[in-house]
Amino acid sequence: MSYFMYDVMGGTVDEPDSATMRRVLDGLAQADDEHPDVSLTHESGWCLSAFDDALLVWENPDEDSVTPGTMRDIAHEEVFRLFGLLAAGDIASVEALSWQR
Repeated sequence: MSYFMYDVMGGTVDEPDSATMRRVLDGLAQADDEHPDVSLTHESGWCLSAFDDALLVWENPDEDSVTPGTMRDIAHEEVFRLFGLLAAGDIASVEALSWQR
C-alpha cells in the first residue's frame, strides 16, 4: 500500500511509520490560518484531513460523486487511529463511521 502525509507546512512525508505519523499530527499545534491542517492520502484517493480545532474531513477528491464527510470534536488519539487505518488501506472501517455529509 502506498500513502503519504502532508505536514502542517505542506511538506510531504512518504509512507510515514507510526512515530513519524504521530509527529506530523503533533505539528497541528503550530497550525495557523494559512496552514490549518495535516492530511494522510491513500493510493486509492481517499484522504483524511485533521484540523487543530478537532475537525476531521474524509473525502476522495478523485471522485466527484462522493460527498466529503466531517466529524467534529475528534480526540487526537482517535485521529491517529483513523490515520493508521487509512494507511493500512482499511477504507471500509473509516467509511463506516458516522460522517456528517
